[in-house]
Amino acid sequence: MPNDEWKTPHELYRFFSHWDDPCLPGKTDGLQREWGPRVYVNPPYSNPLPWIRKAIDEAEDGKLIVLLLKHDSSTEWWRLLHQAGAVFCPVMGRLHFSEGGPAPFPSVLVFLGAPDA
Repeated sequence: MPNDEWKTPHELYRFFSHWDDPCLPGKTDGLQREWGPRVYVNPPYSNPLPWIRKAIDEAEDGKLIVLLLKHDSSTEWWRLLHQAGAVFCPVMGRLHFSEGGPAPFPSVLVFLGAPDA
């Protein structure tokens, strides 16, 4: 994958379109600002760790966070999410991105924070 700033697939975008999205392609201010009460994050696949740390902090403040991530349980960030009490929902099959077709890896939606946020 030559570029890891891929837009959220249309099916997911429609669902999360009214949620705060601090990680829009080409923008990096999401790590510097406070997030809204309901947040959807599709971080860069090459370096999701800063976004994971920020998501955990924001969820501890009572926010509902959903992350779209590469399904990779061998990483430090996966361990941190697990320790934070995240719920992992694997995506069946490969997601399809408009920028280049199917992802070359499996994906997972990760939920953090208050279910009533």
